[in-house]
Amino acid sequence: MKIRVGEHEAYCFTAGRALDEGKRSVLLLHGAGLDHTVWTLAARHFARHGRNVIVPDLPGHGRSSGPGRESVAAMADWVVELLDALGLEKIALAGHSMGSLVALDCAARYPGRITALAMVGTTVPMPVSEALLEDSRADRHAAFDMLTQWGYSKRHQYGGNSNPGIWMIGATLRLFERSRPGVLHADMNACNAFVEGPERAAAVRCPALLVLGNDDRLTPPRSTRALQQALAGADVRVLADSGHTLMVEAPNALLDALRSIL
Repeated sequence: MKIRVGEHEAYCFTAGRALDEGKRSVLLLHGAGLDHTVWTLAARHFARHGRNVIVPDLPGHGRSSGPGRESVAAMADWVVELLDALGLEKIALAGHSMGSLVALDCAARYPGRITALAMVGTTVPMPVSEALLEDSRADRHAAFDMLTQWGYSKRHQYGGNSNPGIWMIGATLRLFERSRPGVLHADMNACNAFVEGPERAAAVRCPALLVLGNDDRLTPPRSTRALQQALAGADVRVLADSGHTLMVEAPNALLDALRSIL
């Protein structure tokens, strides 16, 4: 579905179902340079199990028009604008990678709107290397290659997805390749600049879940200690044989984890 948010149209995947005000709502946020399609399996699952599901393309991504938002806080504000446009007062919120930072910022600054928080493939702070910032600034294909290769565990560099017919690395690379010029760099810069993460985590009051890949080379589990301490009482799940791209590396284990909170 498309809906007007501010001056621009936003695209939201709803798994083919109309929103029902009598159901609980789940909103899923994609990561840097990507779009709603990374959450297709999870969206269909939750829609089949009695939830309203909203999976937006963030501004400047996928099928959403307008310029991208250049900071995590601006993206979080946009998510709340989207909720207002949809007429939704409260949601359970999950995000992957950059999307997890946006979800965290939403939960901290808009506590009355977020009933549960799930952060997938995450850490705070989320620094970005100078090499990746420079390659993304110049719109070099090397930035796509770097994120794709480092985004998968060593085991999944050679395939072996539990869902047949998916070429994991090829599909991810294609998603990056179809992003608009400048979008990936803006996203990388937003992640790198989001230094308020621990402070935001300490302000979260809703139930929280962290889902991490044990072989995540972009946001390794050991880097989440400060986040875990700040999110006191958060449930932490570390998935075996998985890297950063958990939605395709461990789709069923991720769903099991998300169902515990969303």
